[in-house]
Amino acid sequence: MRGERVTARRRSTFRAALPILLICVCAPASAQPASPPPPAPYSLPWLLRPVVPTTVVRLDETLAFLEDPASGSGGATYVTSLIATWRASPRWVPIFRQTFIHNDPPTSANPSASALSNPLVGINHLRPMGPDWRFGGFFASTIPIGSGGGDDPDPGRSAAQSAAIPARSSMDNALFAVNYWTVIGGLGVARITRGLTLQGEVTVLQLFRVRGPDTQDETRTNLTAGLHAGHFFSPRVSLGGEVRLQRWLTNAAPVRNDPSAREQLTFGVGPRFHFKVGGHWVRPGISYTRAFDDPMKRQGYDVVQVDVPVVF
Repeated sequence: MRGERVTARRRSTFRAALPILLICVCAPASAQPASPPPPAPYSLPWLLRPVVPTTVVRLDETLAFLEDPASGSGGATYVTSLIATWRASPRWVPIFRQTFIHNDPPTSANPSASALSNPLVGINHLRPMGPDWRFGGFFASTIPIGSGGGDDPDPGRSAAQSAAIPARSSMDNALFAVNYWTVIGGLGVARITRGLTLQGEVTVLQLFRVRGPDTQDETRTNLTAGLHAGHFFSPRVSLGGEVRLQRWLTNAAPVRNDPSAREQLTFGVGPRFHFKVGGHWVRPGISYTRAFDDPMKRQGYDVVQVDVPVVF
């Protein structure tokens, strides 16, 4: 009988202590605020503008191989781009670009030569729209000091500037229009989720001739647009592809010389890798680009882009 009373007393004590025990166990967990989930990984485009605010130094090497339709001779153009951005705030990101070109033309009409493009300075305005959507506004200006311009340009350097345009899928025309000051404005939008990045942009470029012969166009208006899709197979590996369109909105000299140059449509795709070095993210990638139409398709362009961004 005495043992039964002891057992009953223990059961009563346990029942009384159980709520207190549960409160003690659960209270620390409930007192800690739930940490927000990490942001979804962003698939960095190949030639479109990023829509996330970061400080980046980006070295981009483009190797473009072509063939002269008349002679069948091959040539190559190498374009090295340096891009630097600074995250001044979560919404404002200044940008600087400078490009070096080396051109080995397929024919002897112009000699092999190297040239520097116009530098570009600008600013991105980035704004989140809900948990998944990002909006980007862009304004920039070139500085018309690139080599191969003026009233008496060096033929090889001038040809190198022209060759760099298709090497970059005609998306960076303003950098290589060395006789023109260009004002650039653009808009972009992206949806960034756990497994997929979808992004589109459109840009208008207004060119004003500030040097060179009077026979050149006084003004030109150009439009570029693009769509990018990227998928992460793991936190370290992603695949990105994009379609790009360039179209002259005015009857500029390139169009008068070759009506097929009115617009250029290209597609590029390739993997990108993501890892840390010394506490900084490095996101190297390699892509391959082909043209859907002339004039690049007629010349059989094969374009390889090696892109190495370092995020600070």
